[in-house]
Amino acid sequence: MTQPQAVNRQTFDQVILPIFSPAEFIPVKGEGSRVWDQQGKEYIDFAGGIAVLALGHCHPALVSAVREQSEKLWHVSNIFTNEQTLRLAQKLINATFADRAFFVNSGSEANEAAFKLARRYAITQYNPYKTKIIAFKQAFHGRTLFTVSVGGQAKYADGFGPKPADIIHVPFNDLAAVKAVIDENTCAVVLEPIQGEGGITAATMEFMQGVRKLCDENNALLIFDEVQSGMGRTGKLFSYMHYDVVPDILTTAKALGGGFPISAMITTKDIAQTMEVGAHGTTYGGNPLACAVGNAAFDIINTDEVLNGVQQRHDLFVFHLNKLNDKYNIFAEIRGMGLLIGAELKGQLLNRSKDVMQACAVEGLMMLNAGPNVLRFTPSLIISEEEINSGMIKLEAAIGKLLS
Repeated sequence: MTQPQAVNRQTFDQVILPIFSPAEFIPVKGEGSRVWDQQGKEYIDFAGGIAVLALGHCHPALVSAVREQSEKLWHVSNIFTNEQTLRLAQKLINATFADRAFFVNSGSEANEAAFKLARRYAITQYNPYKTKIIAFKQAFHGRTLFTVSVGGQAKYADGFGPKPADIIHVPFNDLAAVKAVIDENTCAVVLEPIQGEGGITAATMEFMQGVRKLCDENNALLIFDEVQSGMGRTGKLFSYMHYDVVPDILTTAKALGGGFPISAMITTKDIAQTMEVGAHGTTYGGNPLACAVGNAAFDIINTDEVLNGVQQRHDLFVFHLNKLNDKYNIFAEIRGMGLLIGAELKGQLLNRSKDVMQACAVEGLMMLNAGPNVLRFTPSLIISEEEINSGMIKLEAAIGKLLS
């Protein structure tokens, strides 16, 4: 057997499209919330693959699901259905407001399907001019041309030519701004209950309930992008469940497969029936391998043990962050819900989130940011107390060296 060619971080610059700037080390093995690189150095993982690894690295139940399904059926396309897809759809429907599910591979694809469905519904049920989408500044909904245009960040959307039209962006958590632009030609309002890339900002109760009311008054659909905030991340299966507000369409991805690429759009029967055979599609969506892992992940995440444990871990993170702030006075605000936590930097660390991430890597901690001024924490939902404590010691060491 031919030996694999040796690769290192420099190989990335030689062979990969230059749209990422990964860390200088290469992870090669993970277990739970610990990772080891090519040199055998150990890291605590507070990033979780950007809120993907809800059960950590290589959870035995997910490994078993992949192994078992890989010996049965890998792929059949959507010319056929399969048992794993149907089971996962049933679980999502039984646990939420929805009656119908559609599986794809990424958050972008799930949101693309949601936006297309919203316009299709409005056009077929009302009139061809009901196409306006209201979205929010600093939002993030994906990287396709449609989803990046609905997202409210020009840095991701500009430079690719004409964008899809009839999309309006207003400030997040500003109900008056929504009221000023919503009308009979609005097909949907799209929001993240907790803005992720936008800085880990949660919607207020008043805002969420007010937007729901405005949508009802204007026959517009309410779409919740729970790609990052869903699947137990906030201590409930989906974060809309904190607000006593029910969306018309919801998207989920990231943690749905616990590390295996899968996403879903869920909605009601009445909205779903405006689609017809051939109106939309996907080759890999609903893949038996992905759905097998999704079923295993769902069965573990959607339990009282895991969901109730999220708040306990949140409290421990916030305790450490407040303690760190008391010592160094570097955070303007600590915000978020569950294990989607943002720490906004100030003082000597203002706009230096990347410097903190790099310093953390040296100490053996995998960290994230949410823009230049927010540290983002999205670890495994079952990360141990010992791993949290160990990781926070490393974070303090990294910050201490930066400040010195």
